[in-house]
Amino acid sequence: MKTIIYIHGKGGNTEEAERYKQLFNGCDVTGFDYCSTTPWEAKKEFSSFFDSACRDCDSVEIIANSIGAFFAMNADETASKKIEKAYFISPIVDMEKLILDMMSWANVTEERLRTEKDIRTDFGETLSYEYLCYVRKNKPKWNVPTHILYGEKDNLQTIGTISDFAKKTGASLTVMKDGEHWFHTEEQVNFLDKWIKNATRRRFGRDI
Repeated sequence: MKTIIYIHGKGGNTEEAERYKQLFNGCDVTGFDYCSTTPWEAKKEFSSFFDSACRDCDSVEIIANSIGAFFAMNADETASKKIEKAYFISPIVDMEKLILDMMSWANVTEERLRTEKDIRTDFGETLSYEYLCYVRKNKPKWNVPTHILYGEKDNLQTIGTISDFAKKTGASLTVMKDGEHWFHTEEQVNFLDKWIKNATRRRFGRDI
């Protein structure tokens, strides 16, 4: 039996996996309740999880949301190579750029961040110099056949960033007009459902 693993984004939970069961009839759909908050933690946790899941299952595909996709890409290549296909929803594919963007939003210079190490922003995120240095030195290597869903009004990753990633990895890319980073309205969720259904039988390429 094919196993579908759902990986939630920040603030999400494994219960979100329930809605995907109707989209993958006949498959074992389960959520990954990870604890990692940094990529170096995720590298160990996700690698171990993928090794176990792929060893115990005949076929494994993943659905990853936002930072969950970023963490999944940080797993060891040997572990991720066992995944047959991935569906990325609003993925964070360039964490360095996102951190630099957040520094700009908070008017924080790299020199200041280097000195203070951690800075709490007004928009609720904590900027970390250790985190920035890590993502600069450890670029994810992703070779899993992947389908990407991106919202036109995503405020965390630009269309240029997503397009570059899709081109580099050979992923298919679908952009929802007026879609946001968080697919939550009825229209957005319906679009997501149709995208999943189409992506299960689509060849890889661009669909904008």
